Amino acid sequence: MGAIALHQPGVPMPQLSLHTPIGDITVSEEEGALVSVDWGWVQDQTQTPLLLRARAQLHAYFDGNLREFDLPLQPAGTAYQRRVWQALIAIPYGKTKTYAEIARGAGGSPRSVGQANGRNPLPLIIPCHRVVATHGLGGYSGGDGIDTKTWLLSRETSPAERAA
Repeated sequence: MGAIALHQPGVPMPQLSLHTPIGDITVSEEEGALVSVDWGWVQDQTQTPLLLRARAQLHAYFDGNLREFDLPLQPAGTAYQRRVWQALIAIPYGKTKTYAEIARGAGGSPRSVGQANGRNPLPLIIPCHRVVATHGLGGYSGGDGIDTKTWLLSRETSPAERAA
């Protein structure tokens, strides 16, 4: 993640929406990088090469055919938030880490990691759903909250691991 791209007021941000098993989501692009994934559908759609690539990768993820996204990202946030988000990207598909484990690597406290997770502008792609509390799932601010987090974690776990 390099320099933060700045949106010019009055210039529409390219956005593309898609249907997913966890509800409609919209991906947004600025300066050739993804800047947000939001729940909901936007009326004005723009099919840029990057947004089409993001849509294809998201569909592949939900189909179980993609474990790691390969997209340019420019999430707007503080240096600490970007450090936490980089740590989230490093969590392997199908695995979880606790807020405390992320805090040990990125600095801060479990609470500050939770706050950075809650401000993650690229959920799914920056997998904040893979961060759990020491005793339980913790929270999730996307989609239908904890039900969405549970669904995502279950989707990433193999049937053999679910049976164990």
